[in-house]
Formats: sequence, C-alpha cells, structure tokens
Amino acid sequence: MMYKIGYYISVAFTALTLFWLGLFKYTPTEANSIQWLVSNHFAMSWMLKTWTLQTVSNIIGTIEILSAIGMILALFIPKYQKILAIPSVVLFVVVVSFLFTTPGMFKQVDGMWVTEFFIFKDFVLLGVCMMIFGKNTITNE
Repeated sequence: MMYKIGYYISVAFTALTLFWLGLFKYTPTEANSIQWLVSNHFAMSWMLKTWTLQTVSNIIGTIEILSAIGMILALFIPKYQKILAIPSVVLFVVVVSFLFTTPGMFKQVDGMWVTEFFIFKDFVLLGVCMMIFGKNTITNE
C-alpha cells in the first residue's frame, strides 16, 4: 500500500514539476537561464543557430508539458505506459547530461567538490520516469 501511494505521489509531482517548468520556459527569464546549458550541449547547440533563444526555450517547454501529460496518462492508461514514459526518460537523460557538457558544473566550495544541484536532483526525476517505463502492467508492480 505504501509503495503504491509513494509511486503515485512521485509520478504526480514529477509530472507537476515538468508541467510547471514547461510553462515557465515560455518566459524570457527562463529562456535566458537555459542559454548556457543549451549552448554547450553537443546535441542541442545547433538549435540556437537555427532559432531564437525564446523559440528554443518554447520548444523545450512544449516537450516538457507533453512529457508531463504523458506521465499522467500513463497512470490511467497502463497499456500504453511504456510509450508514454519514453519522452520523459529521454528528456531527463538529456537534462542530466548537462552536468557533463556544461563547463563549470563541478567546482570546489570550502574544499569540497559540489555541482549544480538544480540539475543533480534530476537523477531522482529520471528514476521516477524509469519506474513508469519499467512498471509491470500485468502484476501492477
């Protein structure tokens, strides 16, 4: 019972976070805040040469919103949960890759190595999306 409640809370709030951030990507503030990440990413930097920063941010926001909707739909349509989870898994794999593609992500503070934790926490969200993908629809585990 606790597992089931925890699973639904994790999925619901991961989806809410994605949806909310996706909406925020439509603002100039958020577009400006992701520029340093996108411009240093080997698979995304081309986008800034093709479109404006705001358009790139809007595209990413749309993907986040659609991924959030897919996560919620996966709760109600278990038959398609694997397909619905794929965009979220890919999205978070790309997000966590920013840790390795963006200069300055790891630094020493007071003699201790730290990273940009706003991205590091996305490993947890990636795990939630992988749980949706891997959930057994037959036994509901």
